[in-house]
Amino acid sequence: MTSRRKGNNHFMKILTPREIVSELDKYIIGQAHAKRSVAIALRNRWRRQQVPPDLRDEIAPKNIIMMGPTGVGKTEIARRLARLAESPFLKVEATKFTEVGYVGRDVESMIRDLTELAVSMAKKKEQENVKVKAHELAEERLLDILLPKRREDSREEEGGSEKEKVLEVVKAEKPESKSTREKLRRLLRDGKLNARNVEIETTNQNIPMVEVFSNTGMEEIEFNIREVFGNVFPSKKKRRLVKIPEALEILFQEESQRLIDMDSVIDEAVRMTEQNGIIFLDELDKIAGNESRHGPDVSREGVQRDLLPIVEGSTVTTKYGMVKTDHILFIAAGAFNASKPSDLLPELQGRFPIRVELDSLTQEDFLRILSEPKNALITQYKALLETEGIDLQFEKSAIEEIASMASKVNERMENIGARRLHTVMEKLLDEISFDAPDMSTEKVIIDKKYVLKKLTDILEDENLSRYIL
Repeated sequence: MTSRRKGNNHFMKILTPREIVSELDKYIIGQAHAKRSVAIALRNRWRRQQVPPDLRDEIAPKNIIMMGPTGVGKTEIARRLARLAESPFLKVEATKFTEVGYVGRDVESMIRDLTELAVSMAKKKEQENVKVKAHELAEERLLDILLPKRREDSREEEGGSEKEKVLEVVKAEKPESKSTREKLRRLLRDGKLNARNVEIETTNQNIPMVEVFSNTGMEEIEFNIREVFGNVFPSKKKRRLVKIPEALEILFQEESQRLIDMDSVIDEAVRMTEQNGIIFLDELDKIAGNESRHGPDVSREGVQRDLLPIVEGSTVTTKYGMVKTDHILFIAAGAFNASKPSDLLPELQGRFPIRVELDSLTQEDFLRILSEPKNALITQYKALLETEGIDLQFEKSAIEEIASMASKVNERMENIGARRLHTVMEKLLDEISFDAPDMSTEKVIIDKKYVLKKLTDILEDENLSRYIL
């Protein structure tokens, strides 16, 4: 196995499909079938990296279509999956795109956006690698400002690069100067200089505002014009008076930028995009063809035709070079209540071999969603009010009543799944959230009686519940 292959998808090496499902269970209630399918798709990526190179490029990703009503966990499954794999992840709505020749976003723009995300991830990772050295250099620069060098010391250091000057400054100093510098260093590290102000020089790029109104496929022109102007217009130096901690952070960012090799960052970002990228294509059902549709809807089939080469595998031009889409994992989703996957172009259907139907959420699911996941709604509200010094507690009967009411509202009106819990909880805790800073009590208990008092009237009035819940 090559070193490059060893470095790929290290997290997936540890997690088996069963373990991936277990991780997803910590945040998403139910939908076992969908979790199982995405776990297999993710593990298959690692498996593909282990096969011989001549066969590796022939193995296509197992793209997925998730079908189910809104609010049942489709987006959350895809987002959590990307976090597990530490992959670039982009969520886009299929309805944002239009057929080439119409005004709107070009389908290729999602690959450019995904590459941008990958560059940010690779840059952040590289910044972590140079963090220690960047802190050392930033500290030396700050000490130079706090304790300016003598003229003879400056003359000795002329001719070297700026980084060499910073690193050699300690060697060039006289014993008494070195002693003072080390004292300042200790004070700086102990935080005893944090209240002090210091004047530093920062660089601002004077680039005029450029706004481009263009047709499809021209999204990048604004960035290219900005890059051209960036080379034409000189950088402007600006002196700022800031506190020591802020000055250290500014200098750290500057040193990090200098130490990072952007060429290797871009190479890694393109590799991440091509091999690990995940695109969540929402509202796919809205562009599905249907014989009864006429007029403006006719362009929807055009969007499918434009999507097809991207999903099949093509090469897209980005500002960072050419990016191949052959092994990007596409997870599509939609309610498919007015259409069905068979309404898609046959070629596009064939590129999504895995079909998963997600279940509507029941009252029991709502009960679990409120309290079981790591990011459970009740846990979130308790943490928010804890910042005001309030211990918010929910009795079991109250949680059951909230779940029951959310389920009833979904049955009577449009079913928006778990999102209904957010509207119910907001209305329930509206008064407490508003009065929290002025409340004298430290403990607030939410029981069934309180839930009924706050929500029963709204639930019984159908017109009122349509607007509020």
